[in-house]
Amino acid sequence: MKRRDFIKTAAVGAGVAVTTVAAPAIAQQRYNWRMVTTWPRNFPGLGVGAQRLADRITAMSGGRLNIRVYSAGELVPPLQSFDAVIEGSAEMSHGAAYYWQNKSPATSFFTGVPYGMTSRELAAWVRYMGGQEIWDKVYDQFGVKGFLSGDTGTQAGGWFRKEIKSLADIQGLNFRTPGLGGQVWQRMGANVVNMAAGEIYQALQSGALDAAEFVGPYNDLALGFYQICKEYYLPSFIEPGLATELVVNKSKFAALPKDLQQIVEVACQAEFDQVASDFYANDPIALKTLVEQHGVNIRFFPEEILAAGAKAAMAIINELREHRDALTRETAESFVKSLTLLQTRTENVDQAFAAARQKYIKYS
Repeated sequence: MKRRDFIKTAAVGAGVAVTTVAAPAIAQQRYNWRMVTTWPRNFPGLGVGAQRLADRITAMSGGRLNIRVYSAGELVPPLQSFDAVIEGSAEMSHGAAYYWQNKSPATSFFTGVPYGMTSRELAAWVRYMGGQEIWDKVYDQFGVKGFLSGDTGTQAGGWFRKEIKSLADIQGLNFRTPGLGGQVWQRMGANVVNMAAGEIYQALQSGALDAAEFVGPYNDLALGFYQICKEYYLPSFIEPGLATELVVNKSKFAALPKDLQQIVEVACQAEFDQVASDFYANDPIALKTLVEQHGVNIRFFPEEILAAGAKAAMAIINELREHRDALTRETAESFVKSLTLLQTRTENVDQAFAAARQKYIKYS
């Protein structure tokens, strides 16, 4: 074959090859999805985490799955974001599963349980001990699927107008606190309400609330609670390791190509750990600011309240283990069984190490 004939033939062959390879790429469908959230825009840790998750999915998919974020109230009210995904007005929501406990008591187990799992324990249960499979069954009822998407770690106990010295001091207290933890405080005598982050300050300012807990120093500094309340209690015994969730419409998620489904799942895993690091780094900085610049008093709950809270928590969990709804019973049993095992690792390793470090290591 002459050289010019070879080049001509090779060029034609290459053209065919390029056409064959490029055609599927050109034909790839692009998806424009909406993510509604329960958080204010650019809210430290949580709102920023939701936006970063959306950006991460968009970038990892090369723009094939483009996510537009709507912060609390922009498209739907914050505590209606889950319903928006169910109804189809949004493909995704970013919030906390225990906000939907009116739909199923089982949802609370995937956010934070009083005297329950730490964030590491919760991730272990969900990822390796059957938690995700049970969660899938709970959310199948609503046509959605949930993924762990963020982690605040152990939260703060809340803001109070006056020092809390005994159970008598919380009788009739109007207290913003959600989930099973809210039920614990209610059984101890508080009047419990739930509201979105952006509504709490005004309720405290107006006197509608006497106390409120949201997350911890990083978020609470941004929300300005210190301007009204000066008594800040650590740690929370009702939210030892709160997880946020990404909820997706199940049928729309199933219709995505497998690689895009995998991108959503992996991005959520990455963001779960990213948010955890964000809070762990910034909580102590924010707490220092609250104390030194805003005159906040750091308090710890008295033993009477800790004991009463534990008693109420165990009663609530045991009731859920006998709940009339089979999925709630299954979720509660799996949670308790896994916690019983996982806490041996936490207590024998993590806590023992932390106690030794605190006792023997002092850096100037």
